[in-house]
Amino acid sequence: MDGEGSARRVGPLFWVSAVGGWIFIAVGLRGVFSHRLDTRPAQLARFVVGGALIHDLLVAPVVILLAFGLAKGVRGRSRSVVQAALVITAALALFSYPLVRAYGKAAHNPTSLPRNYAANLAIVLGVVWAVAAVVAIVRLRRSAGAHR
Repeated sequence: MDGEGSARRVGPLFWVSAVGGWIFIAVGLRGVFSHRLDTRPAQLARFVVGGALIHDLLVAPVVILLAFGLAKGVRGRSRSVVQAALVITAALALFSYPLVRAYGKAAHNPTSLPRNYAANLAIVLGVVWAVAAVVAIVRLRRSAGAHR
């Protein structure tokens, strides 16, 4: 409802995008079930539901608690940098979990998942936190220079 108490109406763009979204979902589900040997629908459903539950019940609360804790411990303009790095870390860890666990690895296909994804995740997270540290240091120096 808007400020006058009347219901907000949705326009044609909403309905076009809603129908388009449902079409994409239907095409994806059709592909999942028509290629069931490759997609393994039961395992896919378990992964999607499990991933959502892990995110909602574990990852998000931990990130929120860490963000609040860091808000108390990290002062000034670097606080948002640390919080952003935490959010990025959680998203990367959740996204890369199936790769790190090698869920798509096929014994008969040596080119499926050919990399060391755990090491690559560690490298990417190192870069994220190194960039966050540089940005935080730059912000702290600028704010210290402005207070002189």
